[in-house]
Amino acid sequence: MKAPRVTLDQWRTLQAVVDQGGFAQAAEALHRSQSSVSYTVGRMQEQLGVPLLRIEGRKAVLTDAGTVLLRRSRQLIKQASQLEDLAHHMEQGWEAEVRLVVDAAYPSGRIVRALADFMPKSRGCRVRLREEVLSGVVEVLQEGTADLAITGLEIPGYLGSELGSVEFVAVAHPEHALHQLARSLNAQDLESQMQIVIRDSGREQPRDIGWLGAEQRWTVGSLATAATFVSRGLGFAWLPRPLIARDMHEGRLKPLPLEQGRTHTPRFKLFANKDKPLGPATQILVDSIRNCAAPDPSEECTE
Repeated sequence: MKAPRVTLDQWRTLQAVVDQGGFAQAAEALHRSQSSVSYTVGRMQEQLGVPLLRIEGRKAVLTDAGTVLLRRSRQLIKQASQLEDLAHHMEQGWEAEVRLVVDAAYPSGRIVRALADFMPKSRGCRVRLREEVLSGVVEVLQEGTADLAITGLEIPGYLGSELGSVEFVAVAHPEHALHQLARSLNAQDLESQMQIVIRDSGREQPRDIGWLGAEQRWTVGSLATAATFVSRGLGFAWLPRPLIARDMHEGRLKPLPLEQGRTHTPRFKLFANKDKPLGPATQILVDSIRNCAAPDPSEECTE
């Protein structure tokens, strides 16, 4: 890549000339001589090969090309300043990145609210968000490739912070054969029907969770895919209420009238990498996740 011919200082000088209304005013604002400012801008135009300013009376006015380049240069200066701030924060122990792994069953709305709360406090710290299912979350944390993890499973040797529960509801399409029975359903009724289950993303010890009594099962890779299958009448499943609230409200899914086990409600916890102390940015993200763990009204629906 070719090295830039124009320096950040030259762009700052041009900005000062335009913002202050002239070379003399820019020189005063920058605490430099007027001749130094004039030379810097003149040399800059030579290097770029395009006129940036024209003089009208006693005032320096941008050319069309100068207007475009100055606008882009403001972003360049802003990014350079942010880079310097990030380096300063990192010197003080501020992380450049926090790695967060979340079970796909945890409501995305709560994560969005937490990240929106974290963003203005992040000081440039990035968040690398990863979704896994069941033991996949545990493996990522134990491998050390995540700083924080949200899961409904217990992790041996780790202390978790309570985030609240998520209700899973047994549902099927309103015209599904189970609903056509028009009565309370038992396990024998479910056994002959297709159940949609979500594959555990863990590699070491994947596990099957929940009721798996149906003779026919389709296993899919995500909750969203499972919800799509069930809403098209291809089976039944227990799905998180926040994910299917709209489908239930709009009549594409209907709770199954089970005699027992209509719902189950796993409790989710936030775990931290025990081999790595929490940095200041990670601790702020932890606080944001905790503060935004309450259910949102959009997660509910009228059945």
